[in-house]
Amino acid sequence: MRKVLTYGTFDLLHWGHVNLLRRAKEQGDYLIVALSTDEFNGRKGKKSYHNYAHRKMILEAIRYVDEVIPEYDWDQKVSDVLEQDVDVFVMGDDWKGHFDFLRDHCEVMYLPRTIGISTTKIKKELVAARR
Repeated sequence: MRKVLTYGTFDLLHWGHVNLLRRAKEQGDYLIVALSTDEFNGRKGKKSYHNYAHRKMILEAIRYVDEVIPEYDWDQKVSDVLEQDVDVFVMGDDWKGHFDFLRDHCEVMYLPRTIGISTTKIKKELVAARR
């Protein structure tokens, strides 16, 4: 079985997220999503609209996702790859080059982002609509 791992916050889930998850799943047989915890988001200076439990529930309902694990900090990626016996690490191409250090442990792929959609764009449009 070929295992794939990706990371993210996946807040305000949109069709770009689903595209990424679908394309990640196409790289193997089993897709693991490491989901940023609320505490980790706080340390990154992020505030999610949905809490961790709700974001996890939403991700688990997506047919491409086989398992959701917590992401507690930046430094857990090597241990996750080894402990989960991951074959392919996948991220959006906005992270290109950031995770090349994992090539010692698995294949690393950066997939193109879906053009025209992002959580940041959604948040900006919601703020503008309130004015």
